[in-house]
Amino acid sequence: MAKHIYCRHSIELEVPFFDVDAMYIVWHGHYVKYLEVARCAFLSAIGYDYNEMGRQGFSWPVVQMNLKYVKPARFGQHIRVEAAVVEIESCLRIDYTISDSESGAKLTKASTTQVAVSLENGEMQFQTPESWLSAVQRHPTFEAV
Repeated sequence: MAKHIYCRHSIELEVPFFDVDAMYIVWHGHYVKYLEVARCAFLSAIGYDYNEMGRQGFSWPVVQMNLKYVKPARFGQHIRVEAAVVEIESCLRIDYTISDSESGAKLTKASTTQVAVSLENGEMQFQTPESWLSAVQRHPTFEAV
Protein backbone atom coordinates (compact mmCIF):
# COMPACT_ATOMS: atom_id res chain seq x y z
CA MET A 1 0.00 0.00 0.00
CA ALA A 2 1.36 3.39 -0.97
CA LYS A 3 1.91 6.05 1.66
CA HIS A 4 -0.56 8.89 1.78
CA ILE A 5 1.09 12.19 0.89
CA TYR A 6 -0.58 15.10 2.66
CA CYS A 7 1.23 17.71 0.58
CA ARG A 8 4.35 18.35 -1.47
CA HIS A 9 6.75 21.23 -1.68
CA SER A 10 9.97 21.57 -3.67
CA ILE A 11 12.91 23.89 -4.10
CA GLU A 12 15.70 24.24 -6.64
CA LEU A 13 19.33 24.74 -5.64
CA GLU A 14 22.67 25.04 -7.39
CA VAL A 15 25.44 23.05 -5.71
CA PRO A 16 27.97 25.62 -4.48
CA PHE A 17 31.74 25.09 -4.59
CA PHE A 18 32.05 25.08 -0.78
CA ASP A 19 29.83 21.97 -0.57
CA VAL A 20 32.10 19.74 -2.68
CA ASP A 21 35.21 17.70 -1.97
CA ALA A 22 38.42 17.38 -4.00
CA MET A 23 36.55 15.27 -6.61
CA TYR A 24 33.91 18.03 -7.05
CA ILE A 25 31.14 15.88 -5.59
CA VAL A 26 28.97 16.96 -2.67
CA TRP A 27 30.34 15.83 0.67
CA HIS A 28 27.74 13.48 2.20
CA GLY A 29 27.04 15.69 5.24
CA HIS A 30 25.81 18.58 3.11
CA TYR A 31 22.74 16.65 1.99
CA VAL A 32 21.34 17.20 5.49
CA LYS A 33 21.57 20.95 4.84
CA TYR A 34 19.63 20.56 1.60
CA LEU A 35 16.86 18.75 3.49
CA GLU A 36 16.76 21.55 6.06
CA VAL A 37 16.54 24.22 3.36
CA ALA A 38 13.62 22.38 1.72
CA ARG A 39 11.87 21.83 5.06
CA CYS A 40 12.26 25.51 6.02
CA ALA A 41 10.83 26.57 2.64
CA PHE A 42 7.82 24.32 3.22
CA LEU A 43 7.31 25.65 6.77
CA SER A 44 7.51 29.24 5.50
CA ALA A 45 4.96 28.42 2.80
CA ILE A 46 2.43 27.34 5.44
CA GLY A 47 3.25 30.21 7.82
CA TYR A 48 4.58 27.86 10.51
CA ASP A 49 8.33 28.41 10.51
CA TYR A 50 10.54 27.75 13.53
CA ASN A 51 9.80 31.21 14.98
CA GLU A 52 6.06 30.52 14.79
CA MET A 53 6.56 27.11 16.40
CA GLY A 54 8.18 28.87 19.35
CA ARG A 55 5.37 31.44 19.53
CA GLN A 56 2.93 28.52 19.68
CA GLY A 57 4.93 27.07 22.60
CA PHE A 58 6.72 24.19 20.89
CA SER A 59 10.09 23.14 19.60
CA TRP A 60 10.26 20.45 16.92
CA PRO A 61 13.55 18.52 17.20
CA VAL A 62 14.54 16.01 14.55
CA VAL A 63 14.38 12.59 16.24
CA GLN A 64 15.16 10.42 13.21
CA MET A 65 16.83 10.90 9.84
CA ASN A 66 17.54 8.44 7.05
CA LEU A 67 19.49 9.01 3.84
CA LYS A 68 20.20 6.78 0.88
CA TYR A 69 22.74 8.06 -1.61
CA VAL A 70 21.98 6.91 -5.14
CA LYS A 71 24.25 9.11 -7.29
CA PRO A 72 26.51 12.00 -6.30
CA ALA A 73 25.53 15.62 -6.81
CA ARG A 74 28.34 17.68 -8.33
CA PHE A 75 29.63 21.24 -8.24
CA GLY A 76 27.42 23.59 -10.24
CA GLN A 77 24.66 21.03 -10.72
CA HIS A 78 21.10 22.29 -10.42
CA ILE A 79 19.15 20.04 -8.08
CA ARG A 80 15.53 19.79 -7.00
CA VAL A 81 14.69 18.84 -3.43
CA GLU A 82 11.11 17.58 -3.18
CA ALA A 83 9.54 17.25 0.25
CA ALA A 84 6.51 14.99 0.63
CA VAL A 85 4.73 15.29 3.97
CA VAL A 86 3.65 11.76 4.94
CA GLU A 87 2.72 12.09 8.64
CA ILE A 88 1.15 15.04 10.46
CA GLU A 89 -0.86 13.69 13.40
CA SER A 90 1.66 12.03 15.71
CA CYS A 91 4.77 13.75 14.33
CA LEU A 92 6.03 15.61 11.28
CA ARG A 93 7.49 13.09 8.85
CA ILE A 94 8.78 14.21 5.51
CA ASP A 95 10.13 12.01 2.72
CA TYR A 96 12.58 13.75 0.39
CA THR A 97 13.84 13.08 -3.09
CA ILE A 98 16.85 14.98 -4.38
CA SER A 99 17.16 14.83 -8.15
CA ASP A 100 18.91 16.49 -11.04
CA SER A 101 16.73 19.43 -12.13
CA GLU A 102 17.37 18.92 -15.84
CA SER A 103 17.21 15.14 -16.28
CA GLY A 104 15.13 14.21 -13.26
CA ALA A 105 17.71 11.53 -12.32
CA LYS A 106 17.35 10.55 -8.67
CA LEU A 107 20.39 11.41 -6.55
CA THR A 108 19.28 10.86 -2.95
CA LYS A 109 16.27 9.64 -0.98
CA ALA A 110 15.81 10.69 2.61
CA SER A 111 13.33 11.14 5.43
CA THR A 112 13.15 13.14 8.63
CA THR A 113 10.89 12.76 11.64
CA GLN A 114 10.27 15.61 14.06
CA VAL A 115 8.13 15.68 17.19
CA ALA A 116 6.52 18.55 19.07
CA VAL A 117 8.04 19.25 22.47
CA SER A 118 6.40 21.67 24.90
CA LEU A 119 8.65 24.64 25.63
CA GLU A 120 6.86 25.05 28.97
CA ASN A 121 7.68 21.65 30.48
CA GLY A 122 9.94 19.88 27.94
CA GLU A 123 7.47 17.05 27.41
CA MET A 124 7.12 15.32 24.07
CA GLN A 125 3.64 15.65 22.60
CA PHE A 126 2.13 12.39 21.40
CA GLN A 127 -0.33 14.26 19.20
CA THR A 128 0.72 17.22 17.17
CA PRO A 129 -0.69 20.58 18.28
CA GLU A 130 -3.81 21.90 16.60
CA SER A 131 -1.85 24.98 15.48
CA TRP A 132 0.38 22.68 13.40
CA LEU A 133 -2.51 20.76 11.86
CA SER A 134 -4.27 23.99 10.90
CA ALA A 135 -1.12 25.37 9.30
CA VAL A 136 -0.31 22.30 7.19
CA GLN A 137 -3.92 22.11 5.98
CA ARG A 138 -3.45 25.58 4.44
CA HIS A 139 -0.78 24.36 2.00
CA PRO A 140 -2.20 24.53 -1.56
CA THR A 141 -1.41 20.88 -2.23
CA PHE A 142 -2.90 19.53 1.03
CA GLU A 143 -4.98 16.38 0.66
CA ALA A 144 -6.71 14.83 3.67
CA VAL A 145 -6.73 11.06 4.10
